[in-house]
Amino acid sequence: MRGDYETYSDSEGGIAVSNLLVLVVFLGLFVGLASGHPISFVLGGLGVIMGLTGWGISCFEIFVNTTFGLMNNYTLVAVPLFILMANFLTASNVAEGLFDSVRFLLGRISGGLGLAVILVSTVFAACTGVVGASVVTMGLLSITPLLRYGYDKGLTAGIICGGGTLGILIPPSIMLVVMAAAAQISVGKLFLAAVFPGLTLSLCYCIYILYVCWRHPEKGPAISKEELEKIPLREGLWRCLVNLMPPLLLVVSVLGTIYTGVATPTEASGMGAFIALLMTVGYRRFSLKMLRDSVFDAAKTTGMCLVIMIGAQAFTAMFLGLGGDEVVKRAIAFFGLGKWGIFILMNAVVFILGCFLDWMGIVSIVLPIFLPLAREAGFDMIWLMAVIATTLQTCFLTPPFGFALFYIKGIAPEGMTTADIYRGIIPFVVIILFVVALITIFPEIVMWLPSRARA
Repeated sequence: MRGDYETYSDSEGGIAVSNLLVLVVFLGLFVGLASGHPISFVLGGLGVIMGLTGWGISCFEIFVNTTFGLMNNYTLVAVPLFILMANFLTASNVAEGLFDSVRFLLGRISGGLGLAVILVSTVFAACTGVVGASVVTMGLLSITPLLRYGYDKGLTAGIICGGGTLGILIPPSIMLVVMAAAAQISVGKLFLAAVFPGLTLSLCYCIYILYVCWRHPEKGPAISKEELEKIPLREGLWRCLVNLMPPLLLVVSVLGTIYTGVATPTEASGMGAFIALLMTVGYRRFSLKMLRDSVFDAAKTTGMCLVIMIGAQAFTAMFLGLGGDEVVKRAIAFFGLGKWGIFILMNAVVFILGCFLDWMGIVSIVLPIFLPLAREAGFDMIWLMAVIATTLQTCFLTPPFGFALFYIKGIAPEGMTTADIYRGIIPFVVIILFVVALITIFPEIVMWLPSRARA
């Protein structure tokens, strides 16, 4: 049947049918997602409809084979382990001690508390790849002190949301694991490629905060001298170093072993989860209830990711098998889009979808359609995935469905409105787009570290 279908699809009638099929598929995606159905069932359902239309009942054999191949992907073992590591790290409350020490060091200057939030978020991001944990943890730690010291409500929301979402870009990150599996590239090299974009984004956030608080000191005042005198500078430095050592040990155990080639990302994820568990013991936060809750939450999150990936696999197999990629190619050729036109279109689609979907849904829809075109255009897949991952930062911040906005709203005190939150995140979205442009113009920012790794 496959040969007959391919022969037919090469004819004029076949091209018309393929065009109509792709149009129906995208219409089905829009209707399914707009009606609030889970992305996994929308993608999987469309895959079944396409399969039965083009292949008949034999399409289910293809679904079984693609699902079996997905579950045999050893790289995906890192997903539950990194989630478990993030849960243990959150339970240890390591960020609490680090924030308390850093805020007394940097709080001496205007905007210093905001810098402390970004710096601690950056360290926390290098230990966890789950945005929800990062945003909620940093929000609970910092939102009350920031508002108490007189920080602008919008700036406060932007700082916490922007810093918290770094956890999905700075490795280890479950998003990068999934993207590497979808693009069939090295997880270790993608981890290393995302390091400098993440640090650059963190640096730009800090520069923006300093600039705003320099121009408008009332938006980010310094801590009073009376409070600073409670902790001498030398004691503050010592407390900062003590609280910084456990997270640094975790970062070195994960990223350091990947960079030197000592361990694969999957092995490093197991090591990281074990060290994070030891940290809960060291910080006296370990309990059987904490262990049970952490494991159960990791299982739920992993199951959600895998169900979405299975639905995406079914959708991709049928979309490509029925000539959907050829339809997209013809559309791009019709509009005269070249190599960089494809790149801009891909990032634009990611940005627009980010207003309505989470990163998992975007990756499941966009990558299967655009990656074959990107490979044919000659893009380096490591660099391209790092750029797309940076663009995906916006999906947590852009209204109306940015998840970080809901997280911060859920823990915000009375007086901080949704308008304050939206106003505060806009500059951070602009900064993300600036960094995307920067790493596009200077790809060495992305590729320097992977090119020197032994892995």
